[in-house]
Amino acid sequence: MQKRPLGRSGLEIAPLVFGGNVFGWTTDEPTGFRLLDGFVDAGLNAIDTADVYSRWAPGHQGGESETVIGNWLRANPGKREKVLILTKVGSDMGQGHRDLSAKWIETAVENSLRRLNTDVIDLYQSHWPDPNTPHEETLRAYETLLKSGKVRAIGTSNYDAALLSESLKVAKEKGLPRYESLQPKYNLYDREEFDGALRDLCVKEGIGVISYYGLASGFLSGKYRSKEDLSKSKRGAGIEKYLTERGFRILDALDQVAANRGAKPAEVALAWVIAREGVTAPIASATSTEQLESLVRAVHLTLAPEDIAALDAASAA
Repeated sequence: MQKRPLGRSGLEIAPLVFGGNVFGWTTDEPTGFRLLDGFVDAGLNAIDTADVYSRWAPGHQGGESETVIGNWLRANPGKREKVLILTKVGSDMGQGHRDLSAKWIETAVENSLRRLNTDVIDLYQSHWPDPNTPHEETLRAYETLLKSGKVRAIGTSNYDAALLSESLKVAKEKGLPRYESLQPKYNLYDREEFDGALRDLCVKEGIGVISYYGLASGFLSGKYRSKEDLSKSKRGAGIEKYLTERGFRILDALDQVAANRGAKPAEVALAWVIAREGVTAPIASATSTEQLESLVRAVHLTLAPEDIAALDAASAA
């Protein structure tokens, strides 16, 4: 499986990243171990998580996902050299606000390293913009981590074109490390955040793109076609917004392409993202072996030009 460079970081990732938000939340630890084993055995190599996963769940404090991944690495010593560990910092972990201050990053990275049972984080990412902390302060904190060897590369998430451009300018002017990757929300339905100025900037600057919500919270799997279907998932409330004329048009196109290719709609939806200009790899989660096998098939699914044209047309705003 051909890996793709992640910006100028020196890291190379397979064209699909495992979304670790499910670990310790919708999957228990034994299931998480089986999924991670299957993911690596399939030739994939990047696992994305965050310190805040899954703080939103009742009784959780955050760090649950990192802990499961760390326990898996401890139980499988030979697997660390086969995977890239991607995690994030900056979400509210009890401070009451998003936080990319140098003081918080210094504390948070040690907590993540401990939970992940590793000496180095391959890609450390700013999870959300922090309007109260200057780019320079954040980047200097990351510079310290890069020089100490605790982090191999840095990236960001949820930055728009203006904010990302500003951070790149500060990095260049101050001689600081720049963000080598970006995580935007991007799928057949949610295209406006990345398509356009943000994608153009990433392509121009050679910034890797690891997109999330590749299946629009599961809507693009085709399981949700009416309000009655929303009860099938804990995410039902977040899926209702996709039940629109445009959403059904996208599902129709996915059904047609899937039938032509002998694939599932979810596999087609992910293959479309993988093929997009500027995208290094989408993030996708699985909670069962069957779902994982489907993700792997998506990686190997090549869409014909007419397939992509049909999906582009159906998903046009």
